[in-house]
Amino acid sequence: MPELKRLHVSHVPAVLAFELANRAYFAASVSDRGDDFFARFTDRFNSLLAEQEAGICAFYVLVAEDSSVLGRFNLVDIEDHTAELGYRVAQHVAGRGVATATVREVCRLAAAQHRLRTLRAATAHQNVASQKVLTKAEFVPVGPADPAHIGGAAGTWYQRDLVVQPYSANLPGDRLREDRGHR
Repeated sequence: MPELKRLHVSHVPAVLAFELANRAYFAASVSDRGDDFFARFTDRFNSLLAEQEAGICAFYVLVAEDSSVLGRFNLVDIEDHTAELGYRVAQHVAGRGVATATVREVCRLAAAQHRLRTLRAATAHQNVASQKVLTKAEFVPVGPADPAHIGGAAGTWYQRDLVVQPYSANLPGDRLREDRGHR
């Protein structure tokens, strides 16, 4: 079963393989990262780890049982309990609910571990798959996105307000009361 893991230096080879294997697939819906991205991949990866260590961003990878990367899920520009969500999944798992399920899990982690209250995500109008993922994950459209922010294409910002559950909400007795009502 795939596992969502916090980005770590040990993920370098698998993340690079994921990006290279899916480059053309990604370029069909978002702007290509360019040859320089791949030529300087290790430097860029180390910069991401430094941003994560500084608390500016949080990066996750969805790792398959064979240690290959199935997807990347990023919380960037963390500030004032808000962050921007970015994600991409491998072509061979697209359309199977992997992105939606993992975005939902990242929303849970964003609230519980990073104490975020709001997530935003921008997607181009032609990226219907991403719009479906966001809608299924309870994001709502909140306005136009600057084309410069999404590779020059017209698009929309989506937003989801997160709820940080109090610790007691996770207790089994509380769950029973929710399901059966209070006595």
